[in-house]
Amino acid sequence: MKHLFYLVFLLLFSNTIRAQKVAVYDNYVTLEKEVLNDKSATYVVNFWATWCAPCVKELPHFEKLNSENKKVKVVLVSLDFKNQYETKLLPFVKNKKIKSQVVLLTDKDYNSWLPIVDKDWSGSIPATLIIKNGKKVFAEKIFSSDEELNEFVNKNSN
Repeated sequence: MKHLFYLVFLLLFSNTIRAQKVAVYDNYVTLEKEVLNDKSATYVVNFWATWCAPCVKELPHFEKLNSENKKVKVVLVSLDFKNQYETKLLPFVKNKKIKSQVVLLTDKDYNSWLPIVDKDWSGSIPATLIIKNGKKVFAEKIFSSDEELNEFVNKNSN
């Protein structure tokens, strides 16, 4: 019985550890330097939040892209509120079994970083950015299918 208790405890604890691998960044420049720093990689960066229904609806497309296309690195940048990190974001990532890299961006000075992502970004989400060889391609839209997302990524990452 004692061993069963330890086994259950370890399983619960290991899930918590996995869910806590969501790094928190207080500004976009730091996120860019620390996460989007491999110049040889092709990044597919999706800006989303748990409170955004269209964002949540398209997440499975990014998860499928992450699992099937090893030529790209999918990064899901959550714009959730910092005070809901443990109560909303971590449980969401765990419950949805998200395998893509998830980071939380808490920078509320939108005017300072939205133009870095794309000069025309209104700030609405979901939004997706492809970065390859220093070149950026931005889409302020909802991807409604795996095929639509794949087409966008393939067209802009070659």
